[in-house]
Amino acid sequence: MQYRRLGQSGLKVSRLCLGTMNMGSKAWKPWIFDEKESEPIIRHALDNGVNFIDLADFYSTGAGEEVVCNVLRRFGRRDELVITTKVGYAMSDDINARGHSRKHIFNAIDASLTRMGMDYVDIYMLHYFDTESPVEETMAALNDIVKAGKARYIGVSTMNTWQLAKILQVCDQNGWVRPINMQLQLNCAFREEEREMIPFCLDQGIGVSVFSPLARGILTSDLQSNRNKTDLFTQEMYNDQASKDISLSVAKIADARGCLPSQIAQAWVLNKPEITSMLVGADTTEQFNSALAALETRLTEEEVYELERNYTPCDLINDYTSGKRIPRYARPAQAPFAD
Repeated sequence: MQYRRLGQSGLKVSRLCLGTMNMGSKAWKPWIFDEKESEPIIRHALDNGVNFIDLADFYSTGAGEEVVCNVLRRFGRRDELVITTKVGYAMSDDINARGHSRKHIFNAIDASLTRMGMDYVDIYMLHYFDTESPVEETMAALNDIVKAGKARYIGVSTMNTWQLAKILQVCDQNGWVRPINMQLQLNCAFREEEREMIPFCLDQGIGVSVFSPLARGILTSDLQSNRNKTDLFTQEMYNDQASKDISLSVAKIADARGCLPSQIAQAWVLNKPEITSMLVGADTTEQFNSALAALETRLTEEEVYELERNYTPCDLINDYTSGKRIPRYARPAQAPFAD
């Protein structure tokens, strides 16, 4: 396993981070794994040097934190793990059981730690940018949680660059702890974060962890998986011709190399030096092995061109652009991948 410092912090994390959205309770989504099904995947990740574990209270409405941490207590050592969980999305019908108010953040961290059976979380993250809560209120609450020892660091996820800039300004003005991690979506079929967010994070010393390197599964060439047939976000985010053409390019290079398409798509992410860690949401140990192989896969200039030639700008994929896409058209193919 390879390890890197997370931004300018002293914290070192594995380049592969275990994503756990698929672990918890089938009552939440039909493709979720229960504790027994999750255990071999978690153990395999730990056995291969993963120390970075990504959770969220929203996953299976809390059951995800409980299931994953039950397994971690059996097979991992707490002081050797970097565990993150997130706060923000609705946990019940209660109007205050969501968002980033001081009330909800304080309630949520205690509820998460109880479900996890732990005294602290390594990184406590905002799941998105809550436009209805004053940023000063949110960041003061997170600072107090760190001071109370319930979190070692804080992080953020899925927002616009100007929103992150606003967070950093408030933290610096008040002497509060800054985020050390930005978790964002990046893959061959969605690259908008390369324009502003990733360069801004590098400039500000914030680590970048990437989720959905397989574009919610379309880059695996398996559009008939249980998740792809039941996860409406897949259709909303990647149901355009450019995404499908990119998927074909991934498959073409994988076929030429004699490996799985997932390995090529993940290698494209991991080949980028600005990316600290990549989340792997594996359904099997074999799928996790694809990410391990991607760590050692170096793409040629010709392969990178083929992977990137179909990409054109699109609307950001986040909570504020749901259902909005720009029609996209490809550039012509070049040798050795031209028909």
